Amino acid sequence: MKYLRIITLVFLSVFASCSSDNEVPTVHELDGLTKIQEITNDTHTIELYSATGVLQQGHNAISLRIKNKSTNEYIKNAAITWAPMMHMTSMQHACPNSSIEKTTGKESLYNGYIIFQMAENATEYWTLSLNYTIDGVDYSASNRISVPASAKNRVTSFTGTDGKKYLLALIDPISPKVAQNDITVGVFRMESMMLFSVVDNFKVKIDPRMPSMGNHGSPNNTDLVQSVSDKFYHGKLSLTMTGYWKINLQLLNDSNEVLKGETITDVVPASSIYFEIEF
Repeated sequence: MKYLRIITLVFLSVFASCSSDNEVPTVHELDGLTKIQEITNDTHTIELYSATGVLQQGHNAISLRIKNKSTNEYIKNAAITWAPMMHMTSMQHACPNSSIEKTTGKESLYNGYIIFQMAENATEYWTLSLNYTIDGVDYSASNRISVPASAKNRVTSFTGTDGKKYLLALIDPISPKVAQNDITVGVFRMESMMLFSVVDNFKVKIDPRMPSMGNHGSPNNTDLVQSVSDKFYHGKLSLTMTGYWKINLQLLNDSNEVLKGETITDVVPASSIYFEIEF
């Protein structure tokens, strides 16, 4: 009996080990995400998510998934586009936004970004329309979304010396620290009220300053140049202490000509285009 018990325990141990090796890891679709709101039609519920659970003026990384109302199952094979629209008192306009892609490593989650260049107010508001195809059938859904003003300036729009309208949006750092931070900025040209294109081969110069501390700067900053992979502009932002920082900007074209923004001097304490960071 003693040997029989030993053999049984060995068998169960081997079986458990094999079962563990063959288990499919659980996919946590919503790790790190909080629901913003839902947009519905007769057939589906579209759930919108972000890291914070809110939208705001500036760059927003947004995830979404589509649930079938009849089966409560989430769709894994949708082709999706979206169209954010600002409804002003006298006109409508769109904003820069990305394509929507399936999130890597997820079964039913999709993601993209939208850059809201202005906030809602008492009479003007944003809507988000979604068009999607599932198994050859087309669907659409639309609803109003809340886009309050950001506490700090994260997006700036202006007309350059070339007469064209541009938009710059701060993407990173999301959580700045006393260190040399990676800084990422999106640069877009407004082709029309409904079309914003990514600008290629420009440069974004930065000069971070602390206005409350004698407008001192910081060392070892690196101006931003465009990445081939994501089309955003990347550089290094040195923050030497906590507090309020104004990130003064200059936008240069592919001929190294300044289209907007000023060099900081004793008589020019701030650029006309800038971002704000406080931590």
